[in-house]
Amino acid sequence: MIRVFWDTNLFIYMLEDYGRLTKQVRILLARVEERNARVVTSTMTLGELLVGPLRKGREDLAKEYQAILSSEAVTLVPFDQQSVWHYARIRLDKSIARADAIQLACAAQARCDLFITNDERLSRKIIPGIQFIVPLEKAIL
Repeated sequence: MIRVFWDTNLFIYMLEDYGRLTKQVRILLARVEERNARVVTSTMTLGELLVGPLRKGREDLAKEYQAILSSEAVTLVPFDQQSVWHYARIRLDKSIARADAIQLACAAQARCDLFITNDERLSRKIIPGIQFIVPLEKAIL
């Protein structure tokens, strides 16, 4: 089974109206489902997703994010003692921000085939445990 890690922004584009980006993510989700691939993300993603809606007083949207990430359609990977070793090795590259390193560490721990983000600079990185890192614009399944 193909394991596809979704960075936080993909979930935001999926549920909130970001025009072209929303359309791209919905097409990507359809391709994931057609290929019986698995969407993977981290517990940090869930935490990040809750901030915006709670800041806006939109607890309904926060609960919608939690329901999606807690569903059987998504594998939620914790940032735990196994992931920290990946994190430490990733952080040796000082050009990778801490939050990005946590996401990449969780994806590496989950042995993801594909890591999709909207951060173009991450696509130039080689991370053991992740086959490919691509920006949303270039994500093909």
